[in-house]
Amino acid sequence: MKVSSQLAQTRVTIPPLQIELETQLNRLDVLMGAHPGTYAAELLTPTERTAVPQIAVAQGPANLLQRRPDVIAAERRLAASSARIGVATAEYYPKLSLSALLGFESLSAGKLFTGSAFQPAAIAGLRWRLFDFGRVDAEVAQAKGANAEALATYRKAMLRATEDVENAIITLTQLELQGKELTVEVAAHARSRGAAEDAYKGGAVSLFEVLEEDRLLLAARDQQARVGADNARAAVATFRALGGGW
Repeated sequence: MKVSSQLAQTRVTIPPLQIELETQLNRLDVLMGAHPGTYAAELLTPTERTAVPQIAVAQGPANLLQRRPDVIAAERRLAASSARIGVATAEYYPKLSLSALLGFESLSAGKLFTGSAFQPAAIAGLRWRLFDFGRVDAEVAQAKGANAEALATYRKAMLRATEDVENAIITLTQLELQGKELTVEVAAHARSRGAAEDAYKGGAVSLFEVLEEDRLLLAARDQQARVGADNARAAVATFRALGGGW
């Protein structure tokens, strides 16, 4: 009776697992731009686990964030705002209009630097915002304010990127450790299952003890598979947090 009950209990767990399997296979097909079921046979073929590519950290941890699109965008905005400060500050200096400062006759190459080429009245071509410094001050202050805002945005982007990377790496690291521990656990359950079967054949234990060891081994393997899937997702999340391209 106990054996039949345990068998029925185990069979009940199969349909939900099959549903999840088919759903994930169809999702992968759609992500690859194919009809559901296209790659089912290929994906169900047992293969060795793909190793996670190594991340080069020779230039330091800070450079790991330079590939992120949000960090790149914030850095470009900061650089542009810094350039605008230079443009606004340049308004303090005089502007020289060559065509206005030089007389019409000077436009010919032979007379460009002759004394007659310079017209005293054309000194208006030298534009100096001497009496417009209030507006220039306002433009410089506005540019500096925009720069401060861009700097704050850049700092926030870097902090968010650091958080994403830290979370992704710690998750990946801990799942790797959990996977190693589960490998040891699965091996231990496999040995226990083998010992129980030998004892059953020798008449020392009943079939129920063997099935119980089977159940424990199956549960450990299920958990190992789930952790393996979580580990793969964590690897993807890590590369995404780093901006990819490694």
